[in-house]
Amino acid sequence: MPGSRVLAVGHHQPPGVLTNDDLASMVETDDAWIRSRVGIRTRHIAGPEETVDSMATQAAAKALATSGVPAEEIDLVLVATCTATDRSPNTAARVAAALGLAAPATMDINVVCSGFTHALATADHAIRAGSARSALVIGAEKFSAVTDWTDRTTCVLVGDGAGAAVVTASEEPMIGPVLWGSVPDMGHAVRIEGEPARFAQEGQTVYRWATTQLPAIAREVCARSGIAPADLAGIVLHQANLRIIEPIARKIGAVDAVVARDVVDSGNTSAASVPLALSKLVERREIAAGAPVLLFAFGGNLSYAGQIIRCP
Repeated sequence: MPGSRVLAVGHHQPPGVLTNDDLASMVETDDAWIRSRVGIRTRHIAGPEETVDSMATQAAAKALATSGVPAEEIDLVLVATCTATDRSPNTAARVAAALGLAAPATMDINVVCSGFTHALATADHAIRAGSARSALVIGAEKFSAVTDWTDRTTCVLVGDGAGAAVVTASEEPMIGPVLWGSVPDMGHAVRIEGEPARFAQEGQTVYRWATTQLPAIAREVCARSGIAPADLAGIVLHQANLRIIEPIARKIGAVDAVVARDVVDSGNTSAASVPLALSKLVERREIAAGAPVLLFAFGGNLSYAGQIIRCP
């Protein structure tokens, strides 16, 4: 069985920016309160004409252009999202049509915030099994569409955007084994429910779970790949909240790693957050090509998934 690798990445964010001062005119909050609790300064918000599939398509087109892989060679499209409005055609099929792909398998994956790392593992498995050779793996969310803009505990968190990766077969495995799982009896702690659907969470429950349980799981991801935490060049965690990202990164023990902090400028973009943050690090050349990077996401369903990749 061949291995696989992330060949190229790309991202897209809507041009509209919502600042903390803007939010202060909408709900009872202010810049100091938001920064002290979640570390977010700004977030990008999609307009009515911007959809999950249009953002996913733009991110995927950038990744494809960078990769040099012809569109007709893509035989699998996976889109991680929990905010797509329509059930069929799914987002992946719409992306494939927009990009003019020939005849790929197209699937949406809903594991909320950890959707991209689940989708990346699924692409890796498909390539190793020989059922795909080149895949587009995308995380895309329009979280603003499921936000209660009168709830200051949640509306200060969210942002919209997309990130994508081109994943291809490789003689040397450059995507490590996935470690994934969930805590089913705590799945209620993060919800998008109701009609209309609205995002809600039990913030303290999520914070305690993330900061106390996840560092050990992240270290086990490293162990499965045979990479010591101290040898990591980068850490890209789900961009949930800076007050969660920083203690997890510190407890992992990757003392010299570049830690993605895109949440400060982008907010929590759910399944888009890991590929979005990774793409920006690659674009700025903050991590050397071929260096080991931990991708680890967590959140909705109280699900988690992580793997170590070699930086494209």
